[in-house]
Order: sequence, then C-alpha cells, then structure tokens
Amino acid sequence: MRIRTMVEMGAVIRSARERAGLTQAALARRAGVSREWLINVESGRTAAEFPRLLAVIEELELEVDVRARA
Repeated sequence: MRIRTMVEMGAVIRSARERAGLTQAALARRAGVSREWLINVESGRTAAEFPRLLAVIEELELEVDVRARA
C-alpha cells in the first residue's frame, strides 16, 4: 500500500490495531506513547515523531518499506 499522507497512515494504523483486537489505550501502553498522541495519529492530525510512529508500527507487526521510485 502506498501511503502519501498522515491521514492514510492513521487509517492503516487504526485498521491494524482493530484487527489485533487492541484498544487505543492498550496499544499506546505497549508502544510507550500516550493515548492522546495515538488518537491524533489515527486521525491524521499530527506530524508524528518518527521514533514514536515506528514503535507503534512495530507493536502492530507492520513493516515500512522505503524504495526509490521506478
């Protein structure tokens, strides 16, 4: 999936969290971020700090793939 905006990233994170059966509070606790921060990320309302974003992605067992455009 190609993600171009924080709104799209938030939707991916929300969907993965729900598939994992986690509440926002549980995922935030496991990833070491606040629930309020996670709410903002899922809503696309923040320019997320990359280390925190990676912690959430890791907890959801997602991957980030960066490639040069062909």
